[in-house]
Amino acid sequence: MLGKKFATRLNSFTSNSELLWSDKSKITTLDLIKRAATVKGLTDIDLNFPDHIDGNLKDIVNCCKDNGININGLAMRYYSNSKFKLGAFTNPNKQTRQEAIEITKKGIDAAREAGCALMTLWLGQDGFDYSFQADYNDLWEKEIDGIHQVAEHDSQCNISLEYKPNEPRAYSLLPNLTSTLLAISQVGLPNLGVTLDFAHLLYANEQPAFSAALVSKSSKLLGVHLNDGYAKRDDGLMVGSVHYQATAELLYQISNDGYDGVIYFDTFPNTINLDPVKECETNIETVQQILEVVKGLQNDNQLRESIQKQDSITTQKIFNKVLRDYPFKNNET
Repeated sequence: MLGKKFATRLNSFTSNSELLWSDKSKITTLDLIKRAATVKGLTDIDLNFPDHIDGNLKDIVNCCKDNGININGLAMRYYSNSKFKLGAFTNPNKQTRQEAIEITKKGIDAAREAGCALMTLWLGQDGFDYSFQADYNDLWEKEIDGIHQVAEHDSQCNISLEYKPNEPRAYSLLPNLTSTLLAISQVGLPNLGVTLDFAHLLYANEQPAFSAALVSKSSKLLGVHLNDGYAKRDDGLMVGSVHYQATAELLYQISNDGYDGVIYFDTFPNTINLDPVKECETNIETVQQILEVVKGLQNDNQLRESIQKQDSITTQKIFNKVLRDYPFKNNET
């Protein structure tokens, strides 16, 4: 059932570090895991590779078990190596490109060793910045080949593509859902799918629920990253703080499509030094409230009829009524 599993961005827990670690010169992955485990309702974390594997992987796995936290999956990060600034899978240097592919394979192996079967790829270094900088056909072929190589490395590990319009490159090679679905289609391997990041969707000028619907038709939804923002950049604000109704529609859509996986919070409390534990707990509370609203909407036959008629006046009235009635009346019982 959707809403039973919640994960979070581990780097968020570096925020307000003086509350716990004023005397420490280095904050370790184990420190972050232990802090995240204090969040009420949190069930999972994701680990960045290779960033968070700063010691023995078995120690990290045992720390998670000891603190009642599951490892949902690993996410590749290429920014820690300056050689990949000009591209990871699309780097013009053949040796550097292959190094990025091999590191990704090692990350997949680490995910499997940690007992999970999900590797998320955000290929933010693969793109371009200037006119006449790149051979676009060549970049695309390299990207497809790189994704194919890592996806076939372990057919039992899901590889999820997380797209974003830009940053750090001026233009990402996978900037939107269309390009991502095209890449998945051309690679043609069954363990490929999509991670939808709410702020990235806004940034790409996409309606989140519509993107989710297209994924359900053409691929597999392997990850949902919730956050919020003003659609100008990747703000990483708390869930529902700006686009509450669009968040509700996304959860309504993926619930109807049968997604029952982890809801992951990709938020940035460290931007303004918020207490990351309280911030994460607020995200969980918000999603739980929205899911109560979603239940009310799913039980409303008039809503389904109004959607079929594209009667937005009636759907707005129904949403407002359900929002007023749910979940507050349930909390009073």
